[in-house]
Amino acid sequence: MSHSDEDLEKTSVVTSETLKVTLDTANKAPAALVLLVGPASSIGKQWHLSSTDVVVGRSPSSSVFVDDRSVSKSHAKFILNGNDVLIMDLESTNKTVINQQTVAPLTPVKLVNNDQIKVGNVIFKFLEKGNVETVASKATFDKTQLDAMTGIYSKGALQAYAPEAIKRSDMTGEPLSLIVFDIDHFKKVNDTHGHAAGDHVIKEIARLVKDKLIRSEDFFARFGGEEFVLVVSSSDIPVSANIAERIRATIEAHNFDYEGVRMPITVSAGVSVRKTKGDHWDRLFEKADKALYKSKNRGRNLVSIEGK
Repeated sequence: MSHSDEDLEKTSVVTSETLKVTLDTANKAPAALVLLVGPASSIGKQWHLSSTDVVVGRSPSSSVFVDDRSVSKSHAKFILNGNDVLIMDLESTNKTVINQQTVAPLTPVKLVNNDQIKVGNVIFKFLEKGNVETVASKATFDKTQLDAMTGIYSKGALQAYAPEAIKRSDMTGEPLSLIVFDIDHFKKVNDTHGHAAGDHVIKEIARLVKDKLIRSEDFFARFGGEEFVLVVSSSDIPVSANIAERIRATIEAHNFDYEGVRMPITVSAGVSVRKTKGDHWDRLFEKADKALYKSKNRGRNLVSIEGK
């Protein structure tokens, strides 16, 4: 066998195994919705239909929340019946349309694979259970939303999410808190141990916070370099300050070991809360950022709160 034949065989094996993993994952995938037309920040977003009575609407309490004025607060409902998925229009203002056919209000209609569902001016694609496209579309969306190094949300995803978080806070009347933190003396880590060690620290901090210190509904992003941002919904200053302190203490106590060398790592944090509807995202971030620099100026490895 020639060298090129060997390479071809290896390539074929890898491709076959990759395809097998993809198909195995797809077989376990629940039915899903993918946003095709709607708010720019959510194009390609996917929602799994794994429980019955999933409501799509403009209300923040909706299972499938879409911030578009053409969508009613409770526009339509998805119903699971065995392996079948049905949709029922909830007497919406701008109707529910499947493949250009208007759905009669309060009348369940069975969906089939690749149906296009129009609610107001927003369009979804329905993917049946076990569709390989569910896996592919999620991977594509994640690639645009996630930071390549850490696997948490990127700065771009945060900037797209921010207006949605502000509007949700306005509509629900619930507080919205922000925690901004970064790694103390990070340049010294890179200079002393090398950039690979610095990358290890960034990835390990992201893993610690994501896996152990936050709720699933919180939005955690890498803002750039060694700086991170955590958006905490429905939480006031005492709760968010407690979360920030747990992050600080956990990172200080963690063993950051790279190639047998232990690196002492600490972070400084700033916390702000949205108190009025007049507080827009830029203002909320500015307050948290100022609190962060207060922690830096006070000696680092601290949590500071806006105005304190």
